[in-house]
Amino acid sequence: MRNSTLKLLAFLMLAVFFTACGPSIYLAKDFRAYAPKHKTVAILPASVTMQLRPNEAKRISADQHRDMEQKSGVDFQGKIYSWLLRRGQQRGYTVEFQDVAQTNALLAKQNVNYADLAKHSPQELAKMLGVDAVLTTSVRTTKPMSDGAAVAVGLLVGAWGATNQANITVNIHENEGGKLLWKYDYVAAGSVFSSTETIVDALMRNASKKFPYTPVKG
Repeated sequence: MRNSTLKLLAFLMLAVFFTACGPSIYLAKDFRAYAPKHKTVAILPASVTMQLRPNEAKRISADQHRDMEQKSGVDFQGKIYSWLLRRGQQRGYTVEFQDVAQTNALLAKQNVNYADLAKHSPQELAKMLGVDAVLTTSVRTTKPMSDGAAVAVGLLVGAWGATNQANITVNIHENEGGKLLWKYDYVAAGSVFSSTETIVDALMRNASKKFPYTPVKG
């Protein structure tokens, strides 16, 4: 009897864990009033915050840290753009995505660098870029276990644990009033060898199932 109770409790705890880690999605109730008017969406560089371990923080300067975050943010931007282009060919999205090279060039012409993005509202950025909506991404990454410890555990138990975690939020705002039309929250966990590409692939594989600019069936 006790074993059955313990198994039931373990199952319930596992179910709660997976529910808590599942993606959270918001879609504006009047989204379909905006969708027909939208032709082009710009994908902005991701806002990336990397939490360093104490020993890493001692070896990396503040400038190096900011440079890492910026390069990662631009990397996320490019990979999300490529992913949406590929999936758009399969699903026939109702919008086109502005080439990220053009997006970044237009921002540079407006003297808006990576650090300045947070100083402008999505509405302002959409108007600068001449698009109907902007897709913004926020990424917070953590490494709870050192690389060396993760490798040691992998060698000992024959499995690579989840040593990296990324909390990711993707938003789409329209250009007229800056209204939030879609919001997607996702937690990605990966091994010590996780890359931006693997994280984006996991994120977009899930997000694309609920991506708003998908033709309405029937």
